[in-house]
Amino acid sequence: MYRPTKSLMLLAVASLSTSLGLQAQAIRPDADPRIEKLVASVSQQRLQATATKLAGFGTRSTLSDTVSTTRGIGAARRWIYDEFKRMSPRLQVSYDRHMLAQQGRISREVELVNVVAVLPGKSARRVYITGHYDTVNSRRPAGADATATAAGAAPSAPLVRPTIDNDSDAPGANDDGSGTSLTMELARVFAESGIEFDATLVFVTWAGEEQGLIGSMAHATALRNAKGVVEANFNNDIVGSSLGGNGIIDGESVKIYSLGPEDSPNRSLARYVQRVAGTYVPSHTIRLMAREDRFGRGSDHSSFTANDFPAIVFREANENYERQHSPDDKLEGMDFRYLAQNTRVNAASAASVALAPPAPRVTTNGGSATIGRGTSGYDASLQWQPSAGAVAYRVYWRDAWTNDWQKSQVVGNVTKLLMPNVSIDDYVFGVAAIGADGNESVISAYVSPVRKMTDVLLKK
Repeated sequence: MYRPTKSLMLLAVASLSTSLGLQAQAIRPDADPRIEKLVASVSQQRLQATATKLAGFGTRSTLSDTVSTTRGIGAARRWIYDEFKRMSPRLQVSYDRHMLAQQGRISREVELVNVVAVLPGKSARRVYITGHYDTVNSRRPAGADATATAAGAAPSAPLVRPTIDNDSDAPGANDDGSGTSLTMELARVFAESGIEFDATLVFVTWAGEEQGLIGSMAHATALRNAKGVVEANFNNDIVGSSLGGNGIIDGESVKIYSLGPEDSPNRSLARYVQRVAGTYVPSHTIRLMAREDRFGRGSDHSSFTANDFPAIVFREANENYERQHSPDDKLEGMDFRYLAQNTRVNAASAASVALAPPAPRVTTNGGSATIGRGTSGYDASLQWQPSAGAVAYRVYWRDAWTNDWQKSQVVGNVTKLLMPNVSIDDYVFGVAAIGADGNESVISAYVSPVRKMTDVLLKK
C-alpha cells in the first residue's frame, strides 16, 4: 500500500501555502517577552506568606465556624476576598454563594461560598485558574488500619470509613493551601501586569471540594446553563511538596491529569501546557498522565469536564498521603521553591491561552468533523471555522498510532487545506490559530466519530 513520505507531505503543504499567498516572514517561534515577565513576577515569598496565613486559620472545613475572625472557613474566605480586592482595581471580586440542604457528606444545611476574582479581557471566553480553599480532617476510627483512610492509599484491611470532625485542626497547608496560594498569586501577577488579554481570566478558590466537588460543580453547571465559553480550566490540587511519603524527593517535575479520549480537548490542553512549559520554564518537567485523576481520587477539574469544558489538574510529582486530610498537613511539609515552579508553569500556560486567538472549531453544527478525502478520495481535505483575531493557522499531523504531534506547518490565513495523497486513515490531524503577536491557541483535533456496530455492518 502506498504511503507518502513525510518530505512529500511537507512539500505538498508548503506548495499549497505558497499558492494561498502565505507571506515569507515566519511566525515568531520564540518566547513572548510579556509572558516571560509574568513568569518572572511569581514570588516564592508571597506564596509562602499566603500558605502560612491559610494554615493559620486552623481549619477551613466547609462546615466549620463562619463567625470567628481568626478561625474557620468564614474567616478564611473573608480574608481571601479582601486580598483579591487589595491586589488591583482591575479585579472584579465576588462571592459565589450556594445554599445546600443536608445531603451526603453535608451533615447540616450550610451556605457554600466560592471566592471569585475576574480579570476582564477583550472577549467573553474564559480561562480559569483554580484551587480549593476548604480542608478536612478525616479522623481514623479506633482500630482502623492507618492506610485505610480517605487519603487514598490502598488499605491492607477492609476499608473503614473515617468520621469527619469539622472543628478540630485541619490546616490544609498543601491540600489545598498550595493550590489556593497559587491561584491568589497569579491573580496578583496577572492583574498587575498591565497586559490586555484577549480572554477573560477567572481566578477561583472553591469550597466544598472535600464533600464531593460541590462548589465547583454548582459554578460550572451554572456556567454551562448560561452558555458560557471556557477555553481552559487549570486546576491545582496538592502542588506544594517535593518530598513524598516514600522518602523520594522530586522537585523538578509535576503531573498533569486529563480526561480522555486521546484527542479530547482536555488532552489537547495538557499537551499544550507541556509545550509552553518547555519554552518558559524549561527546567521543570511536565509529566502527562493519561487518566482523569489518580485511582479513587478526584478534584474540581472534573466539574468542568462534566459540563463539557476543557480542564486539567496539576498534582505534585510524589505525594505524602499521610499528611493529607489530617492535622499533619502543616507548613513544614511544604517546599515553596517547588510550589513557585508549578505556579510559573500555570502562569505561562494560562497567559499563552489568554493571549492567543480561540482554538479553531473543526466540526459542523451537528458535531461532525470537517475532514474528508477530497475529490480524489485519497487526499486529506481539512476545513475549519475562522478564529477571531487569527492571522494564520498551523496544521498538525501524526501517525495514527502515536499520541503526540510529529509534524506541523503554518498555512496562512485560510480556513481549508488539501494535502494530496495523504490518507486520513493513516494520520491524525489538528489545527491551531495564531495571533498577530505569534501566540498560538490550543490545537483542535479532528476526531473520528464513535460508530455503533450496526452502523459498521450497514457500511459493509
